[in-house]
Amino acid sequence: MAILAFALAYAGFLALCLSMDRHHQDLMGRRPKPPRRHALRVMGWALVALSTWPCIAAWGWFIGPVGWWGVLTAAAMPIVFLIPYAPRVALALGPALPLVAGGALLLSGAV
Repeated sequence: MAILAFALAYAGFLALCLSMDRHHQDLMGRRPKPPRRHALRVMGWALVALSTWPCIAAWGWFIGPVGWWGVLTAAAMPIVFLIPYAPRVALALGPALPLVAGGALLLSGAV
């Protein structure tokens, strides 16, 4: 479950990064239009908020929020290092991580 929380938080942080003009320009080659910027912000915050669910499901209501803060920190660190040095990898991992983590959870029977 923590892997799914990490994947959702990573995708959310990547969407939030892409909602900024500078990062969108660096990764996509153009500045985002206002509707796209707004959609990326909403999607980013929604994914970050959704990443609380696996943490609380895995660790309960007492430890889950604390674990969630750790997952958020762990998910932000790869973005910090990948955007300047390997931007295409950072961009590719955004949609791939939640799909792989969700598939792994379904195959393991944890959900």
